[in-house]
Formats: sequence, structure tokens, C-alpha cells
Amino acid sequence: MSEDVTPDPYADPLRFGQRTQILRERRGMTQAQLADLVGISPHTLRKIENGQQKSPGLDMVMRIAEALRVRDLADLTGRLDARVDLFVGPGHPRLGAVKAAVDSFPLTSNVDPPPIAHLEARLHAAWRERHASRNHREAIGRLLPDLIRDAQALVRHADSAAERRRAQALLAETYSLSQFFIAYQPDSSLLWRVAERGMVAAQESEDPHTIGVASWLLAQAHRDSGQRHFDAADAVNREAVGFLNPLLPDAGDDVLAIAGALEFELGYTAARRRETGTAWRHWEKAREMAERLPPDYFHPVTSFSRAVMGAHAVTVAVELHQGGESVRQAARADQSVIKSRPRRARHRIEEARGYQLDNQPDTALASLEKAFEAAPETIRYNGYARVILLEEVESTRAPRRRRAADLAARIGILAA
Repeated sequence: MSEDVTPDPYADPLRFGQRTQILRERRGMTQAQLADLVGISPHTLRKIENGQQKSPGLDMVMRIAEALRVRDLADLTGRLDARVDLFVGPGHPRLGAVKAAVDSFPLTSNVDPPPIAHLEARLHAAWRERHASRNHREAIGRLLPDLIRDAQALVRHADSAAERRRAQALLAETYSLSQFFIAYQPDSSLLWRVAERGMVAAQESEDPHTIGVASWLLAQAHRDSGQRHFDAADAVNREAVGFLNPLLPDAGDDVLAIAGALEFELGYTAARRRETGTAWRHWEKAREMAERLPPDYFHPVTSFSRAVMGAHAVTVAVELHQGGESVRQAARADQSVIKSRPRRARHRIEEARGYQLDNQPDTALASLEKAFEAAPETIRYNGYARVILLEEVESTRAPRRRRAADLAARIGILAA
């Protein structure tokens, strides 16, 4: 191999430190940035990468895997017997049918479009089922192929500009629902197609709320692609916030809620960057917007509401690696009830991350058990939950090890 060719950590038998360096550089991260994210000094990380210090223990391996968004633990460790997907869950049985519906663009079709009101009612029912179901991907995956087909047909057969805009809004909403199904599954290109098509349809609709929702989802797709895409996530968020702000004095609840959700997303990305003041400032502004909503209001897409702000505070503290603060925020958040099962499960996972940061692994496992009870499919596809469980199945304490192994088996991550 030529000396100027970067080794491929997926093909060459490299040591742990070399793999860490290559994967870090591919993420566009400096040693100082990665060291800060995992809680060690740049000097220590340099010694790990140079092979001057032996490979770290499982806890540090997991932290590095989380910071680098490594999908398969074997890519970092080089151990082919340790293949475990971390941030991408197993492909859902209905993924193929959803993908086929997304990718299908028939130039001629004998599909008669449903009445607009009929499709609106079906989408409303689909969102309601998503929030109420323990296995929400199964619930909406069953509905999506027909919804996608009919929404596309509505756009094709629209008879007027006004009808076309309404149809585009429904198509954008259908793509939004699709993105919740596709997220964290092994087809990132499909996720991007859905996010971008949703944004195009939203812009064609000219509806502020629809544009806000599509922006919220597109920004998340950028942010979850890694640190190099944080600027793109912020750009989408800021553009949408700037678009909606002039409308807020007279806005209805849905527009106000999506503006608040976008405001929080700016704080979430800032927390990922470890920008403490900026993160909490955006959270506070989002909280003020939530207080303008009715007490029982719940946004059907983003879950934005008064009740969810406590869960958002836990997320900010966790991303800032403030273990004690995340535990305090978790205690406050428990005073509110989040209506959505998958959003409740997501909150319990964030809570577990906080307890893990605060060196309370047994309480972290209890939170993951609550997440599983609320929505098994949420925890099954969540990389952070997998990291915690894989760490605790190696615990030196037998009761904790058994408890973690039992939950991991029920989720399905130890089957391989």
C-alpha cells in the first residue's frame, strides 16, 4: 500500500488507535474536539491514537463510538466477532414496501385519487395511531404505502392551483410521517430522499405550518448526519424561524408550536457543539413559546407542548454532558405527562443517558425498562440505549449484568 493512501478501517487489520484516528478524521473532528466529547485530555487521546497507550476499556470504547457515530462496533474495534449496529437499528419488515412506495413515480396511473378530506382524515388517524401505539413503526408502516400512493395521485390530478397546493401540503405531511418510520433504519439515502421531497412539496404548498414541519425534519436529518453537518442544520432552522417569526403575533397554535420546535432544535444543535449558554438560551425561548399554547395542546408531528419542555431540558443537559443537571431536570420532567408513547420512550432513554453520566447505572437501566414498556420499537432502534445496555452487560456486578442482558435480549440486540 502506498504511504499516501489512507488505510480503510473497514478492510485493513488496524489497531484500535488507528481506527479511531481515521474515523475521527472522516468526521472532520480534531483531536481536541473528540477528547472533549468523551471526557479525556487531547494528550491522552493522542497517545491512544498513536498506540502509546493500550486500548481503553469498554466504557471509553462506547463513548468514542457514540461521539464518532460509529454504526457498527466492529468498525472501531476491528473485532468481526463483535458486530453490533449501534446507531442504525435492524431493517423493519415493512421497510421494503415503504421504500418501493417512495421510489415509485408512475408516469401514467389508473389510481383514482381520494377526496382531499378523505386523505386528511387518514393522515390524522395515522398520526394518532403513531402516538398511541407501543409498536409505532409497525402501525404506520402498514399505512404508509397506500398513503404515499394516494398523496402522489392527488398532486398529479389536481384541477386547480389551489387544489394542487392543498395536495402538496398533504404529500409533504405524508413524507413527514414516512421520515419517522425510516429514521435509524439501514437506508440513509432513503431518509434523505424523503426529507428533501418533503421540503419541496412543502414549499409548493405555500403553507407556513407545512414548511415549518418539513424544515424541522430536514434540519434533524442534517444534524444526525454528524458534526460536519451542524452548520447545515442551523441554516435550515434559522431560515424557517426567520420565515415564521413575522407570522407569530397572529398565528394559530400549530404555527406557534412548530416555531417553538424549531427554536428548540437550534438549542439542541448548540448543545451538541457544547455551547452551553446558547443551548439554554434557545431552550428558554422555546419554553416561553410553549407557555403561549393551551395547557393540553400537543403538536401532532413534533410533540411540542408545555409538557415536553421538561424532556427537552433533559436532552440539553445530556448533550452538554451535565450529568447532575440532567438528573435534576429528569426529576422535574416527571411532573408532566407526555401524551405520545414513542416520545415518552425517547424521554426515558434521554433520562437513562443522564443517569449514566451521573454514575447511576442501575437507575439508568430502570429508565430503559420504562422506555421499553412505553414503546419497544423506540428503544429497539435507538443507538444511545444500545450503548448503555452493551456497556452494562459487561458489568462486574452480576445482578446488573443479568438485568441488562435480559432487557437487551427482549430488545433483540444480543441475538447476533
